[in-house]
Amino acid sequence: MKQELVTHFNNLSLPLSAQQWLLDFWDVLQGLDDWRDNDSVDSNEKEKVIYQVMVAMPSNLFFQQYANHLLPIMSNLVLKWIGANKLEDNKEELSKAYMWRAAYYDLILEVVYLVHGYKDAALASDYVAKMYGETFEDYVKEFKNA
Repeated sequence: MKQELVTHFNNLSLPLSAQQWLLDFWDVLQGLDDWRDNDSVDSNEKEKVIYQVMVAMPSNLFFQQYANHLLPIMSNLVLKWIGANKLEDNKEELSKAYMWRAAYYDLILEVVYLVHGYKDAALASDYVAKMYGETFEDYVKEFKNA
């Protein structure tokens, strides 16, 4: 998945610091979600996520430049993640949980906007939406197999 993200970020002409920050954020999201769900996570992976949260992400030059724009999107992403976790407890609400799990792509679109401006972000908006690779059907299967 990460290599696919890099390809997409290159296609969107994102600077390397923005790409690295988004990739670190992806790793953090995956690691924290595994931790929240009590999935087995290797100690080295836990320590890597701790480092990314505490050091790598806040020291990233792109983040430092645009933190005031990114933090509200990050907050919304976390709140949607919490909501999705709650919705997943009711199988009738999986379609809503699935939508809210895609909040990472809101962050990508904001990065495109910050780098390239409104016009290019609007042109890229459907491309960013299509980056979300998990289908609803695959998402539902996770619950049947859990």
